[in-house]
Amino acid sequence: MAKRLFDIALSSIALILSAPLWLAAAIGIRLSSPGPVFYFATRIGKGGAPFRMVKFRTMTVGTAGQSEITAPGDSRVFPLGHLIRLLKIDELPQLINILRGEMSIVGPRPESDKIVAAHYTAWMHETLAVAPGLTSVGALFGYSYGDELLDPLRPEESYVERMLPAKLALERAYLDRASLLRDLSYMVRTGVAIVLAPFGRQIPPAARDVRAAAQWADIQHFPAALQAQLARQPVV
Repeated sequence: MAKRLFDIALSSIALILSAPLWLAAAIGIRLSSPGPVFYFATRIGKGGAPFRMVKFRTMTVGTAGQSEITAPGDSRVFPLGHLIRLLKIDELPQLINILRGEMSIVGPRPESDKIVAAHYTAWMHETLAVAPGLTSVGALFGYSYGDELLDPLRPEESYVERMLPAKLALERAYLDRASLLRDLSYMVRTGVAIVLAPFGRQIPPAARDVRAAAQWADIQHFPAALQAQLARQPVV
């Protein structure tokens, strides 16, 4: 209940403060690319229930049915869309999902229904025990290593093979250690990652998160930098 009240209060404040960004993004999208301002995607939420996650549209209309994974240099993203994605402005409409109770400020990032059905193992399904989040330790992992791990020629395959196991291991480990203080730390790290992203700076998951995640996914599923980190600081 405390987490839910926190989500409602913070998302309400964020909606008010971000109103100018919503207006600027909506106008920019309409002027840059024909089509709707918002994009709706089916995602799997708490308890495996599907919901419609809303984002600002960053891709050209007519790409439905293609890969749901956006790899670096994806030609479907129009120029302003690249900037909106880089600054994570496209995620702001998910504040509405939070107010509706479908998402939380911090929690495992919601995944595509198709990927959940085809690729989730038993322990991966455990990440669906809580409401998905606007940000998470897995989101930070994606910010730092997404470009490195995703193959533009095989976006979905490379996502499932090279990114999903480590990302979900971090999310699963979060469930065992979740607290309001830890949620606040992920929010701060996310803010720093967004500010530094245009400068090519990475904010990887904290060492303690990587150590905790190692019990859920083999070390070979982690990027080389995190493998080296685990080797220096073995799990005890």
